[in-house]
Amino acid sequence: MSSPGRDAEARARGHEPQKRPRASHSLESVLSEAVAILDESGAQGLTIRALANRLGGGPASVYWYVSGRDELLDLAADSVLAGVLESVADVASGDPIADLRAIARTLFDAIVDRPWLGAYAMRDTGRQVHSLQLYERIGEEVMRLGLGARQSFYAASAVVGFVIGTAADMGQELPDAVLSGELDQKQYLAEATKQWRALDPVEYPFIHHIVDEFAVHDDRDQFRAGLDLLLAGLELQASAR
Repeated sequence: MSSPGRDAEARARGHEPQKRPRASHSLESVLSEAVAILDESGAQGLTIRALANRLGGGPASVYWYVSGRDELLDLAADSVLAGVLESVADVASGDPIADLRAIARTLFDAIVDRPWLGAYAMRDTGRQVHSLQLYERIGEEVMRLGLGARQSFYAASAVVGFVIGTAADMGQELPDAVLSGELDQKQYLAEATKQWRALDPVEYPFIHHIVDEFAVHDDRDQFRAGLDLLLAGLELQASAR
């Protein structure tokens, strides 16, 4: 901080003392516009300059709130998870498995339609306060099952890992053939199914066993079925104690 004496000296020499540029936005508006850019263009589209231009200011007004692009990405992801945390605030029943299912589905829905989010959700809980609180929320439901510390850690991590990993995989950018308009998503799935059917059934017995289901599957139903399998295993482990 400059002293009043130094400021007076600078003015006497005809120079105004240097001051840190004032922010012309709010952290909420910075993160809201960052998420909008990420939703439109993905992580590659979010730069400090692009965000500043969108906000109608200079890069310095963004640096008032974040130290750089990495922190911006982490906080933007955390702001989305803040909405998840708010959405599950009223999830409370006598059944921890049912509550875990509700929280996991809400988290999945937040990530699956945002291809960029999976890479940054819960990446740095040191500065992602809502991510940490969401992990705590999931962990407290696991604690209600009466598992030991190690089993509880593994269980909470398994739920978080399955949700984020599956959502990121299902929400990844569409293939080039779909993006170019050469095929729509149904046609692309039909082409993939055709290729699977053409495989040697002796060499690929599993593929031929499930190909009819693959041809008509729904991604969200697939996620929910996998989640139910995971939670059924967790419930079985808890009941065996």
